[in-house]
Amino acid sequence: MKKLLSRFDGPAYAAMRIVLAFLYWSHGVRWLFGMFGGRPAPMFTLIWFAGVIETVAGTLMGLGLWTSCAAFVASGEMAVAYFRAHFPRGVMPIQNGGEIAVALCFVFLYIAAHGSGAFSIDRLRGKK
Repeated sequence: MKKLLSRFDGPAYAAMRIVLAFLYWSHGVRWLFGMFGGRPAPMFTLIWFAGVIETVAGTLMGLGLWTSCAAFVASGEMAVAYFRAHFPRGVMPIQNGGEIAVALCFVFLYIAAHGSGAFSIDRLRGKK
């Protein structure tokens, strides 16, 4: 099976990076601008800064520009989000609603280590 699917490795990784960056970005614009049924967070609060990070890092990862740096910052922001917002409600992510924060934390850490991959501005600029 691996041989059969290995030719799709580059496009599949790029699709994962772009889709997860879009989901992350959508949380950010929700906090900043109240889009997608949300309410904007008060400026200069912790949640507002999270919105700034999510919007900027989500955009950069989606475009594949400075992807590793953006993903590393995003991974840290998701770790902070988990321990500040979810962990106090229970130890296990399934109990405290933090499954998405944990999953994004680790997938962004993987993206930070792997880089931008195919279909990215970094690749067009000659960065791998």
